[in-house]
Amino acid sequence: MPHALHGQASTPHPLFFQTAEQRTALARQLFFDEGTRPSGLVGEAVIQSWLRCASAHHRPSEVVAFEQVTRSRAHASLNRNRQLLEAGNLELHNMEAALAGTDCRVLLTDAQGVVIHATELPQTSHQPLLKTASRVGVNIAESHIGTNAPGVVVRTGEACTVTGAEHFFQCLQTIHCAAAPIRDIHGHLAGVLDVSIEAGRFQFDAASVVGMYATTIENRLLLLQSAEHLVLHFQASPTLLGTPMEALAGIDSHGRVLWLNGVGRRLTGCTMEGRPLVDEVFGAPLQRLLALPRQAHAHTLHLPNGLGVWMKGTLTASDGADFQHAVAMPLVPQASEAIASPPAEIEPPAPRAHTTDTLLDHKQRLIENTLAACGGNIAKAARALGVSRGLLYRRLQKTAAPEPGA
Repeated sequence: MPHALHGQASTPHPLFFQTAEQRTALARQLFFDEGTRPSGLVGEAVIQSWLRCASAHHRPSEVVAFEQVTRSRAHASLNRNRQLLEAGNLELHNMEAALAGTDCRVLLTDAQGVVIHATELPQTSHQPLLKTASRVGVNIAESHIGTNAPGVVVRTGEACTVTGAEHFFQCLQTIHCAAAPIRDIHGHLAGVLDVSIEAGRFQFDAASVVGMYATTIENRLLLLQSAEHLVLHFQASPTLLGTPMEALAGIDSHGRVLWLNGVGRRLTGCTMEGRPLVDEVFGAPLQRLLALPRQAHAHTLHLPNGLGVWMKGTLTASDGADFQHAVAMPLVPQASEAIASPPAEIEPPAPRAHTTDTLLDHKQRLIENTLAACGGNIAKAARALGVSRGLLYRRLQKTAAPEPGA
């Protein structure tokens, strides 16, 4: 174990290596035998993980057991992560199908590193370590099994790849793994997606593959968690809408940007400090953007940073009302003029006073307009809004109820 890391090795070492394994072997020699930081030989994330494991007084020669958490904790984790599992259901299946001929295994963990989904291994598989690890409820956090890709992601929140001897414990050095984070609408780590292989190397760019699927799952999770938000879908190219490369933004009922996915932050340059108003981030007031969900095509908009993007919008209430299928009545005259057929642009922002309208105002006004357009026919209005008559009655009764003390 290294006592104190210092900058120079005590003995000379070769400057060039034929394989990555040789670099990693030298890194382990420098770190564990000579107490020298092996910068440039392995990634900084691996070095930091080795340091944490060493500080916890672990020894590389220790035997590691893939232990399951208690049944109650595993059950609680599955319950807490139902939305994450729902968001990942299709993509996990697609990922496993894509990797079916590679001997790779897919793991999904919660934010603490407990496995909540794992690829089932065939009985003929000769992967004893992954067979033990690929069970729901197994804790693969760094504190339990040392340096490993999903464990590092749980600790740091950043994508990571750990190959062979980069694992802290020697007994795990037949495993190669690549993992990527999945975040929720609050920017917190929701889970980690991992692909691993035992007794063999990746024959493809595992980091890119797992990153693509993790992004898709994250986008689905953001949409599931945004039933009461106006969700904007945008990109510099319209062909990227609906792909893992699309930018997403969630606008809350007060016209503030509640969340942006990673692509959205990069395109807008927004750091999300203080929940900025929608016109500050997108250069258009809320009223103009509220018309997007009822438009069939994407429309162009120039962001305040000068970048032109193509944008669509979705708005679904938590009680099931789908405003995309509502009667196409303009909210305000400017909205129908600003969002026309492509490639017309959304007009420049209106005066700041216009941003006082909220999603709640919009939804109520849309219900009233739809009901008026249907001649007061509740059944017809409910069909236009895509909801039941009972649900529409309840919404109307809620808004008609007098204020306490009135």
